[in-house]
Amino acid sequence: MGLLSNRIGKESLKPGDHIYSWRTAYIYAHHGIYIGDDKVVHFTRRGQEVGTGTVLDVLLLSSGPARSTVPCPNCTMQQDGHGVILSCLNCFLAGGILYRFEYTVSPALFLAKVRGGTCTLAVSDSNDIVVHRAKYLLENGFGCYNVFKNNCEDFAIYCKTSLLIVDQGTMGQSGQAVSIIGGPLAAVLSTPMRLVTTNIYGMAATAVGVYCASRYAADIGMRRDVVKVSAEDLTRRLATGLLQVIEPQISAAPIQATYS
Repeated sequence: MGLLSNRIGKESLKPGDHIYSWRTAYIYAHHGIYIGDDKVVHFTRRGQEVGTGTVLDVLLLSSGPARSTVPCPNCTMQQDGHGVILSCLNCFLAGGILYRFEYTVSPALFLAKVRGGTCTLAVSDSNDIVVHRAKYLLENGFGCYNVFKNNCEDFAIYCKTSLLIVDQGTMGQSGQAVSIIGGPLAAVLSTPMRLVTTNIYGMAATAVGVYCASRYAADIGMRRDVVKVSAEDLTRRLATGLLQVIEPQISAAPIQATYS
């Protein structure tokens, strides 16, 4: 893995790899799990790569790749409306560049990646277990899609680690969602520095520090509010209501576990 890029060639892909591809103008990346035979399992909002259920979708969907009106003979249609779908690698990439998400990176390398959603400190499970989870969730779903709390990157990270956030009201493990929220948050939190110094460089350094700290603390590999949940247990809890899933309106809660 390079310092600035996780770009790889198709020939180096292995079943169980967490892959992603940036969309128009690097606004967002779409993530999935490669399961072999040129197939990718990924999580969508009723077949759309991104979505909030609000007017923000106009911007988000306009940044996505243009879709052919002719169905691809190599892709599986969405099942039961749960959003987890199977696509061929070419349709998943949609003309974009292939990248591999990295696991068990060092803190220094993690912080060197300015943009979130490319790597994590968390440890991945074995590739055969990852492929099993992805295939199981393809048949059984992954709850309601939420662009900030339960998105395609969250799905891929869960398949790789089986880690699930259990605290209500906490930020999801998605690195790119943390980046989107963390940037403005860092600017807000660094504003009090104006009372100490008017040096623009000092304020910028503070904002960068706050941003990096928020990314590091929110990474799934550093959080303490996560537990390992098998795919079978996950779907059982979804079916019985032990995991609460709320369809997003203006905002929504993530998949969350409740324990008595």
